[in-house]
Amino acid sequence: MGFMASRWRAAASMDSLDEWGLGGRGFGTFITWFLLGGDLYTAYTFIAVPAAMYATGAVTGFFAVPYTIVVYPLIFVFMARLWSVSHRHGYVTPADFVRGRYGSRWLSLAVALTGILATMPYIALQLVGMQAVFETMGLGGDNLLAKDLPLLIAFAVLAAYTYSSGLRAPAMIAFVKDGLIYLVIGVAIIYLPHALGGWEAIFGAAEKKLTTTNPATGKPVGSFIPGVTGHSAYWTLALGSALALFMYPHSVTAVLSTKSRNVVRRNAAILPAYSLLLGLLALLGFMAIKANVNITGLDGLPNPQLAIPRLFDQEFPSWFAGIAFAAIAVGALVPAAIMSIAAANLFTRNIYKEFLKKEATPAQEAKVSKLASLLVKFGALVFVLGMDKTISLNLQLLGGIWILQTFPAIVVGLFTQWFHKWALLAGWAVAMVYGTIEAYNVVNPATKKHFGGSVTNIPFTDTQVYIGLVAFGLNLVIVIALTLVFRALKVASGVDTTHPSDYTADRGDPGVHDLPELLDEGGPAPAKS
Repeated sequence: MGFMASRWRAAASMDSLDEWGLGGRGFGTFITWFLLGGDLYTAYTFIAVPAAMYATGAVTGFFAVPYTIVVYPLIFVFMARLWSVSHRHGYVTPADFVRGRYGSRWLSLAVALTGILATMPYIALQLVGMQAVFETMGLGGDNLLAKDLPLLIAFAVLAAYTYSSGLRAPAMIAFVKDGLIYLVIGVAIIYLPHALGGWEAIFGAAEKKLTTTNPATGKPVGSFIPGVTGHSAYWTLALGSALALFMYPHSVTAVLSTKSRNVVRRNAAILPAYSLLLGLLALLGFMAIKANVNITGLDGLPNPQLAIPRLFDQEFPSWFAGIAFAAIAVGALVPAAIMSIAAANLFTRNIYKEFLKKEATPAQEAKVSKLASLLVKFGALVFVLGMDKTISLNLQLLGGIWILQTFPAIVVGLFTQWFHKWALLAGWAVAMVYGTIEAYNVVNPATKKHFGGSVTNIPFTDTQVYIGLVAFGLNLVIVIALTLVFRALKVASGVDTTHPSDYTADRGDPGVHDLPELLDEGGPAPAKS
């Protein structure tokens, strides 16, 4: 299906970022719902969230449920504005918008580099999800090449169909991915509680495990229900993650591929259906505790990422376990493709064209973006093969710390240009350094490894908070203070090339691309004007 997608609703030529990188900017409500669902609810959803529930409980796992509830009212408000200004000016990436809004190529570069940097571990997380499935199936051998061969093959397929079909490939595959997910979770949430002795037994087993004292730390293994000191970690993780989610370039790419601002708003209204699914998925971690699954990997080390694949392998017939494994694998391929395309678009538009070849043609942009998408996936693969598999969730959370620091430039910029471009750049730089150092200083008490989590204690207290939100607060304070200073000193800011009317423009308005009607909205596709 990924390879066939190159001929699905294709224009005369795929040699432009509008076609290859944004699917022709013409997806309607139905396609976008599957595309955004496939983009946002990933192998991270299937593997890492239940694994976190299995290993440490609610603070590191179940926070994902409230954050996906909070995020949709936010995007209902600001993503429609980003769609409008992007279609009026032909922006492909969030960094394109920052370049036009603030007239600063350096601020645009900072946003682009942050997007690429934050996306790499997110793609890696998808590959880790596939690797957990392959390992549960017994694929791979003792030597390094044989162990990673299945992942290398999956990577090659992903790279090939993304190169040939662009965003149309994950859009088409998303139908299969979401169908499989709803089938698997529907069956699991009905069958497993019955097979494991009921919900009382499941929650009882989870409480017993998570409240057991860890000999290595002298503290409980996890938190069945967060105590008072855990409340701040829970809500700051949820809020910070909600603010960060649609700063990721792959989220913006999916939004900009839609054909009208109302498609964006309709999807903000109906996507919370996935939040119910996410809550049920998270509870699989507790079911894995009750089922007493074996999480020892082929390397002899415990790996919580294996909890859910091993649960399905242990509790279901082999044929249904195969369907569940397919859902996880396809659930990794769809977002990995979108993420690599989004990162490649950032490199092409905001690094290659801005700094290396200003006169690049649309065809040259498309060619460079295709090659860059291969390099991004290769980088993520190296990330996976060279890093500890048990920290995949924390890798994604580290990316969240970084990408959240672009919020002032992008979201605040959608409503006002008051922030000074140099103040935004300074706030971003300080917050990036602070957030990375703080995350590095979090040491996992069991493994003694750095980057052991994304929450830290407020100085002189036992209260824990999300590092990304603290860095974001520091970012805002610096931006506001320096903006006041620069305005007082009359330091020149960039030229805003947008107009207030751009932020409410819709399809059919002057200057907005006239895109064809698509089949999912009914009727044939008339010719472009």
